[in-house]
Formats: sequence, C-alpha cells, structure tokens
Amino acid sequence: MSLVIGVDVSTNAAKALVVAAGGRIVAEGRAEFATSNPCPGGFEQNAEDWFSAVMQACNEALATLAPVERAAVRAISITHQRETFVFCDERGTVLAPAIVWMDERAKRVVEVVVARFGAEPLSRVSGKPPCVTPSLYKIRWALERLAAPLKQGGLRVLDVHGFLTHRLTGAWGTSLASADPLGLVDMVERRYSSMLLESAQLESSNVVPLFAPGSVIAPLLRPLSEQLGLADDVMLVAGAGDGQAAGFGAGVLTEDALYLNLGTAVVGGTPSRSYRSSRAFRTLYAADGEGFLCEMDLKGGTLTLDWLCDRVMKRSSETRSQVLSALEQEAEKLRPGECPLVLPYFAGVMNPHWNDWASGALLGLRTDHGAAHLYRGILEGIAFEQRLALEALEAELGRRDNVFVTGGASRHDSVMQLLADVLGRPIVRSSAAETTALGAAMLAAPHAGLSATPADAAREWTRDWLANTKRFEPGPHAVAYDRLYQSAYKSCYATLSSLLQTLSDLRD
Repeated sequence: MSLVIGVDVSTNAAKALVVAAGGRIVAEGRAEFATSNPCPGGFEQNAEDWFSAVMQACNEALATLAPVERAAVRAISITHQRETFVFCDERGTVLAPAIVWMDERAKRVVEVVVARFGAEPLSRVSGKPPCVTPSLYKIRWALERLAAPLKQGGLRVLDVHGFLTHRLTGAWGTSLASADPLGLVDMVERRYSSMLLESAQLESSNVVPLFAPGSVIAPLLRPLSEQLGLADDVMLVAGAGDGQAAGFGAGVLTEDALYLNLGTAVVGGTPSRSYRSSRAFRTLYAADGEGFLCEMDLKGGTLTLDWLCDRVMKRSSETRSQVLSALEQEAEKLRPGECPLVLPYFAGVMNPHWNDWASGALLGLRTDHGAAHLYRGILEGIAFEQRLALEALEAELGRRDNVFVTGGASRHDSVMQLLADVLGRPIVRSSAAETTALGAAMLAAPHAGLSATPADAAREWTRDWLANTKRFEPGPHAVAYDRLYQSAYKSCYATLSSLLQTLSDLRD
C-alpha cells in the first residue's frame, strides 16, 4: 500500500488528508492559526504559524495510523492561500509579518504602478487586471515602508508554498501554480517577468526557483520525517494555489465545466487549453500546469455573513455557526423582493469591475427588516454577483458551462436552491467533502504509484463523486429573481459607482 498527503494551508487553518488508492481518505488532521488586523485594511500572519500548523495537522492525521501505514507515505504536496507572502533572509529567517491576500493597504500603489507600466501590459503579461489582490503591489508597498530591515542582502519573497518548501526540505523553490498569483510571472513564457519584477521593485535574486506542478522539489528533512514517523525518502511535490486545487479536486478538468467554491471568498473557474487575458476574469495556470484556468473571484463571500454575525449582531466567533444556522431557518421563509438588495463589495470588487475602492451597499431597507432579511439579502447579493460574473465570462469565452458547486456553504440545500434560482440554470453539488487538499494529493499521486498522471488521479478519484452529485433546478422563484436581477441588480454598480468613489475619497 502506498499513501500520499495533501495539505491545504488556508486563510485560517492547515488541513492534512492522508489519501490511498482510488482517492480514499484514510486519515485527516487540522490545526488553526491566527490572523491579525493591525489597522483598517491591514491583515497579517506569523509565517512560522503556517509551519507549526502543517506539522500539527500532519501529526494529528498520522497519529491514527499504524507504523506500517505511516511508512507507506511516499509523497506530500501543498495547496495554500494565494497571494499571501512573507519576507525572509538568505537563511529563511522571517523579517516581517506575512501580508495576507485580503490586505488592502496597497491600493494607492496600484495606481502608481499602472501609471508607470500601463494597465494593458500588466494584465496581458500576468493574466491579472491591476488591482490590490496580486501580491506585486503589496510587495512594493511593504518594501517602501520597511526599507531599512528588508533591503539587506539575500532578501527572499516567498509565497506560502515557498516558505513551507524551505521549512520542510531546506531547499528554495515554489510551484509555478503557486507563484503565479503573486502577479510576477509571465504566463506565456512560464518564468518571472523582468517588467513585473521591476514593478514590484524586486530583482531576480529576491525570488526562488519555479517548479512545474506535480514535479518533485526535494525530500523532507530527515528530522521532520522522524518526527512524523515517516520514511526518510518522502518527497515534497510541487502543488498549486487553493483556487486551482479546489477545482482540480472536484474533477473540473474540461472546458465545458465550471466550479464555484463557496467559501470566505467565492471563487469560480473554468479550464482553458489556450492562454487569454480579459477583464471578465483573471488567468492562472491550471493546478497540474496543463493549460490555464479562467477564474472569477468575489472577495466578499461568506466573509460577508461573518461580518453580519460578528460586527452587526455582536456575536462571538465561537457561536457564529449556531447564529447563522438560526438565521438560515428564518430566512428560508422569505420570498424574492422582501429583503434589501445587497451589493456584496465589502472588500472591493475584482471581476468584472476591478475597483479596489468600491464598497458594499444595502438598498431598500425598511423598518420591518431584521437580521434574517439581511442574511437572506447577502446571500441573494452573492448569487446575483455570480450571475453577473458568469455572464461576462461566458460571453468572453463564447460558451455555456455546466456549473459544479463546492465549499462549506454548498452543504446547505437552501443556499444551493437560491443559487439555481438566481442563475436561472441547473447546478450540481459535488459530493466531495474536501476538494482543495484532495487536489494537492492528486498532484502527489503519481509519485506513490497511485496514478499515471495527476489528471488521471483527478478523473479516477472523482468518478464516484460525480456520479453521486445532487442537481438543483431553478424553482418557482426563478422568474421573480430574474426580474430583480435584470431591473435592479444588473445596473446597481453603474448607478452607484460614482457615489461609492466619492464616499471612498471622503474616507481616505
């Protein structure tokens, strides 16, 4: 028997899956870590917490296995929160707090870089229209403010994968599909772009080697293998960012399929054999490096529901799930048009508007509205936004995709039915529980003899799940939601954008 480990280092926790032939999950572990919010729009983490959480999650999973099973682990692969990065010196010592993907403090830097290099060249080369999300703008911002300690010799800029690669193996390197979201890679040439490095005020010595997804980087350090009870020849295999890995783990491999991952952010993507750049989406490498992924990203996904619970209702995060569950039961009784219209740009907007200065809006509030109306309105706004983004993406690609839905919120039938009603099309819920870490395990599978290629693992391991999905058809409310979308939501941003900009200017 051979086993692999897929590790997902998300925004809040590390999750480890031990996977056997056929995609059978034999053990799992989890360890959380903290995010600090030192100022409005600022989000930071201690990079050492990533490594500690990975070791804790792997230890928890492996502790349930017999020694002979632990010895059967042949490879480990990592997926992770994208765009998050940390500065280290030539020894790997952390020089400053890690800047998390949702950090917004570099918005002014985006304008400076665009003025110098141009929006079109930046988008065409990197595949990502300029906005505060790609790391290059945050890297430049951080370098300018922390110049004294960071402009010393041997500076390394590491994504999460690159940091963990060094901690786990002692080698420098990261996956091409992990570095890609940094915004520093020429997507056609498959290497760092001199223009993009210059835009971030970096040199080639500041970045680490790129490895093709699914290729071996190096063996785990022997003391770590011993600590985990593993053999001394377990290989670290280059992984991918969590968005790419989630779609791969859900079995979305062909150009007629699109996945939506309903999480903290709502991320959706569809494969493309050829490279293209567009304002309708951002372009990344596919998880296995074979082709590309045209991706939509709404940063204010279930994060917006957390805002309702934590900031408005003043409930602690420990009771969040119970509060949201109670709101869900009450909100199921509400009909289209009974709730405020919510523009879910609480963290700015990426596609299709690419406006970091945009903010959320609640329209049509009345005295009879309560927390359940806000809850339902937020979900409706998220669903409307998915329709807007999906229409733009499909118009650009010239096709209509089958939609597969994953992520924590997809487990709720009411959310899935609302999404089908608003989209006005059938959608399918994947029965896979943890597609992101599983996608990482698929990349490691060939190195344990579990498949010929990562894509073969994805097809084979998801076959039963894709045959055991649940399909949601548009229901009686679909007509009313179409009217709301066409007559109100679709023009909401265009109507409010100048006002939102004015409010942003006044706050700044």
